[in-house]
Amino acid sequence: MTNWNATRDQATLNVRSAVARSDSSWAEIAEQLDRPLLWTIAALLGSHPVPAELAEKAGELLDLDEDTVLALQEQPYRIAGDSLKDDPTIYRFYELLAVYGPALKEAIHEEFGDGIMSAINCNVELTRREDPDGDRVRVIIDGKFLKYQW
Repeated sequence: MTNWNATRDQATLNVRSAVARSDSSWAEIAEQLDRPLLWTIAALLGSHPVPAELAEKAGELLDLDEDTVLALQEQPYRIAGDSLKDDPTIYRFYELLAVYGPALKEAIHEEFGDGIMSAINCNVELTRREDPDGDRVRVIIDGKFLKYQW
């Protein structure tokens, strides 16, 4: 039995190298796979299983080896340690949730009732908004509301 993490981690390194060597941007790869940008990046970096047909197509686009294409199709373990917080960009999302998480929870409960926003059934978009004081990063999370059922 192969070590899944080693296989998946190697596949992620292979994809990163292939994208860097290619003439394609992530946006172009997503367009060619006919998938949303952030889903494409997350999937090709190991956070989602990639359907066989799409994994094959990604393999062709990026000249990936067969083991990497197979690893892309595996069901991932969606866990990560606190080391993610070491990255400044990712840490800002932790910080954002530390500051606004309780307020978001209260607002969701007031608007929708007792339940949660799905992180599985959601769409995530990232756009740039020009601003005279410096461009702004705009992140939109459109998640399905899941009502608690007792």
